Amino acid sequence: RTVTLELKVVADVGLVGFPSAGKSSLVAAISRARPKIADYPFTTLVPNLGVVVAGETTYSVADVPGLIEGAAEGRGLGHDFLRHIERCAALVHVVDTASIEPGRNPLDDLDVIEGELARYGGLEDRPRLVALNKVDVPDGSDIADMVVEDLQARGLDVHLVSAASGAGVRELTFAMARIVQDARAARPAVEATRIVL
Repeated sequence: RTVTLELKVVADVGLVGFPSAGKSSLVAAISRARPKIADYPFTTLVPNLGVVVAGETTYSVADVPGLIEGAAEGRGLGHDFLRHIERCAALVHVVDTASIEPGRNPLDDLDVIEGELARYGGLEDRPRLVALNKVDVPDGSDIADMVVEDLQARGLDVHLVSAASGAGVRELTFAMARIVQDARAARPAVEATRIVL
C-alpha cells in the first residue's frame, strides 16, 4: 500500500504576491524569522513562518513562494504555492510598487494574483489587505500614491509600507492582528471532552 501525506502550512495570515515583491523581507521585518532574501525571482522555494506580536495579539504569518500567472494550472510553483494558503484566516497582497519590468503595474499585478486565487478556488471568503511595498524608493512612493485611491475604491484596506525602512510596517501588523482576532472570535467554540479509561 502506498500512502501519500501532504503537509500544509497552518498560519493565520498568508502573504501573496509576485516573485520579488518583498514578502520575505516583510516577514523578516515583522518577526524574528530569517528567510533567504535575494534580488532574483523565486528565492523562496518553501514557506517561511514568522510569529508576530501586535499589542495583545500573537499570530503567525506565512511567506509563501511567489505567484505568477498560470499558477492555478501549475505554472511556476503553482499548487505548491496555493495549497499553503488554504488554511490562512487572511491574505495580504504584497505588491511591488518599484518594479521596473515593462508592462507591470500594481493594479494589474493585484488582478493577476486575484485571478489565480479565484481559479484555484475556496479562498473567496478570506479577508484581504494590500501592502504597497517599497515606498522607500522614490518611484515606488509615487506609484503607490497614484494607485492607493483606486484600490480603496475596490473596498480594500491598503497600507503603504517599506520592509526595508520599516515605514508603515507597525500599522500593517496591527491591521493583520484585527483580522486574526475577528477570525478567532468567529470560530465555533470547541468543548473539551474528558475521556475516562
